[in-house]
Amino acid sequence: MLSATLKTVLFLMFTASSVFAQSLKKLPEAQFPKSEVEMHMRFLASDELQGRRTGEQGNLVAARYLAEQFRSLGIKPAPGQMDYLQSVPFVIQKVAKEGLLIAGNDTLHSGKEFVILGGGPANFSADIIFVNYGLATDYTTDVKGKIVVAQVGTPESKTPQELFSASNEKRKLATEKGAALLIELFTAQIPWNFASRYFGNEKLSLDNGTSTGVTHVWVNGQQKKYADLFKSGASSAKFQTTGRDQQTITSYNVAGIIEGTDPVLKNEYIVVTAHFDHVGMGKKGGNTYTAADSIFNGARDNVFGTVAMLTAAKTLKLQPAKRSILLIGYTAEEVGLLGSKYYSEHPLVPLNQCVFNLNSDGAGVSDKSIVSVIGLNRTNCKDEIETACKAFGLGVFADPAPEQNLFDRSDNVNLAIKGIPAPDFAPGLKSFDAEIAKYYHQAADNPESVDFDYLLKFCQSFAYSARLIANKPVRPYWTAGDKYEPAAKALYGK
Repeated sequence: MLSATLKTVLFLMFTASSVFAQSLKKLPEAQFPKSEVEMHMRFLASDELQGRRTGEQGNLVAARYLAEQFRSLGIKPAPGQMDYLQSVPFVIQKVAKEGLLIAGNDTLHSGKEFVILGGGPANFSADIIFVNYGLATDYTTDVKGKIVVAQVGTPESKTPQELFSASNEKRKLATEKGAALLIELFTAQIPWNFASRYFGNEKLSLDNGTSTGVTHVWVNGQQKKYADLFKSGASSAKFQTTGRDQQTITSYNVAGIIEGTDPVLKNEYIVVTAHFDHVGMGKKGGNTYTAADSIFNGARDNVFGTVAMLTAAKTLKLQPAKRSILLIGYTAEEVGLLGSKYYSEHPLVPLNQCVFNLNSDGAGVSDKSIVSVIGLNRTNCKDEIETACKAFGLGVFADPAPEQNLFDRSDNVNLAIKGIPAPDFAPGLKSFDAEIAKYYHQAADNPESVDFDYLLKFCQSFAYSARLIANKPVRPYWTAGDKYEPAAKALYGK
């Protein structure tokens, strides 16, 4: 027989559980209808939006859809904004039609042995000067009118985004120095075929006023003979190209505010984010397609996250939390996290008032019993996230596919760099297995392939996580020793 003490403990546990269940049922998250997440998914991932590629009409339609959802819910635009759309200026560079680089007895061709990252038409010969990594301290001689050769990236840069960011800075410097051409020897641990195809195709970048800089190329330095040729083998080279035509365009982040209820805590913001863009259709999609299906709908990446953000928008508007909520739908994630990068440099709410970022982005679903949270253990909000997911029958798996460095590959990283704690809430996966590969950036990733029961649980868990964190008595913070903790101390002054 059970002792009286044990009976009491069990009774109290049962009572607490029942009270929690009853409280949960009263929340908007628990009452959210499956039909609504399905509606959002079927529209945003529809063929009519043609893959939502940044710079194209489907992307603009998606941004307008988010803005009108915010408007219909009575969500306010961000401070200083007349509307929900934050303009983000871009430059689109077309593919270079022709290009030759001749040094010694070797003739290199654009799209094969080298790729043109930027620049207009050119036809000249010039001396070569090697400048190590091409950083400011590496310039020890006059390079005006010369071909400057540098190692790609920096000693620390590893991801494609880091390499390209470093390249942009080096291009600015080479332009200021008056160089005629900047060559980077591509020796990164990324397959050359991938790098040349990705960066040599039509390219979209933020318009920061440097689009008219020096012509800039990557040479396949993974082939030793080309690395040796331009570092020490040739003293001069001839370069000719038709250049990359370009045009300026505007895309949009979509932002809205839900004011908190606590007179003090409402001055702190939980930033709830997801990117709504994808890769488009046909050749621009970057993967295999057929005449019957050439649209890369991006249902999993990232309409899943966008619908989760819209779910949080509605539930938190219906029943606001103590802290304020800043909702952002980002554009241009698929072309280098550019929408979130622009926002981090042009915030609509002061960054030191933004105490947490809950982002949702992922590659797909291979385990419908869980959500995967990249950075789960890197902040003090693990308990809230696990509680929220458990409430809707889902477990939490921390940091899937660690070899992929996923934390720094989604939009959360741009606010994390500024110091804001920022995990990523992703659909359930533990590794990049066959089920993920079947849909990740594939034309098959359409609404008809989605499990809407799982989508609902995922969105409810995300929205409830945002609520619990927004009501958390203790301010969110990074786990001690995290690499972004110093930035947080600088941002928040403690």
